Amino acid sequence: MSDTTAGTTSGTTASDRTMQAYRLTGWGGPARLVEVPVPAPGPGQVLVQVAGCGLCHSDLGMMEMPAAFGEPLGWSMPFTLGHETAGRVAAVGRGTVLEVGEGDAVALAAAASCGRCRYCIAGRDNICPDALAGRGYGRDGGLAEYVLVEDPRDLVPLGDLDPTTAGPLTDAGATSYHAVRRVHSRLLPGATAVVFGAGGLGTFAVQFLARLGAARVVAVDVSPERRERAAALGADEAVEGVDASTVERLRTVAGGGVDVVLDFVGTDDTIAAALGALAPGGALGVVGAAGGGFGGSWFGGLPRDGEVFTFQGSDLSDTRAVVALARAGMVVNPTETFALADVAQAYRRHREGTLGGRAVVVP
Repeated sequence: MSDTTAGTTSGTTASDRTMQAYRLTGWGGPARLVEVPVPAPGPGQVLVQVAGCGLCHSDLGMMEMPAAFGEPLGWSMPFTLGHETAGRVAAVGRGTVLEVGEGDAVALAAAASCGRCRYCIAGRDNICPDALAGRGYGRDGGLAEYVLVEDPRDLVPLGDLDPTTAGPLTDAGATSYHAVRRVHSRLLPGATAVVFGAGGLGTFAVQFLARLGAARVVAVDVSPERRERAAALGADEAVEGVDASTVERLRTVAGGGVDVVLDFVGTDDTIAAALGALAPGGALGVVGAAGGGFGGSWFGGLPRDGEVFTFQGSDLSDTRAVVALARAGMVVNPTETFALADVAQAYRRHREGTLGGRAVVVP
């Protein structure tokens, strides 16, 4: 533990320097690279030098978000994008107590939380009321050379993990882990677990299902490349979909019905296919936010004695667990890196779906 009591540990006053940051400067407009002051950590705060920041599909939606949607969430313009961040401790505010020291590699928890409400106290900080606004979504995030951490609880030690590419573990990895943790008791020998959407989150889910349970793992995706990647990461079978034949194919693979479906797409088609494939007593977790819904009758579509749940995000324990799995070599994190000057190109590749892994921007 370190307790710095003499201001920042940096020899240069942080506010005297500037840095580049990729920021949203107004509602409904594109983000752009701008020059901003390097923040100085105050009491209880930490300054982190960013080694790498992952990009997320939700960032694309933020670039189109109107004020009428963002302001009720507690967001204010301008702010720097990027919520999948890792780096090294650069400076520590007065009186800040840390479990790491200056220069140590850390990941930053993607989800914001207060640490005091009844949800946080119960370990359910992903549903904390303060989770609606955080680093990279309403406040300054990690697509910059430095980022300010207001709560040291958000720092997760990385040990010997490379902070350049560790950022996606905090959101894509932790969100997928949260989904698998919800259904872990169902991953028994003879069971079948299906992942819809073998993209950035889905490939993490495939790995967690394969390594943390005994169920047969099936990945469903329209992309041959993604299906091939899912198979390489632990899926027992990869199915093309979603189309009219997907439900019957999945039920055949599972011997009559699927025990778990984790939907990382969330369209009407994927939700309908998931419900159609589920066995009695099965569970469906809808994680993808593509705007789909359940349009069937109550008894005609839901599995008998089954479970349907939805969520977004993860809690601090999920993030720490994923980092521990990565340090143990039990999960891999495919990434493609870009310079900060090329961040617009990286987002374009993300939108087109042509990335070979999670996009990470290296300032």
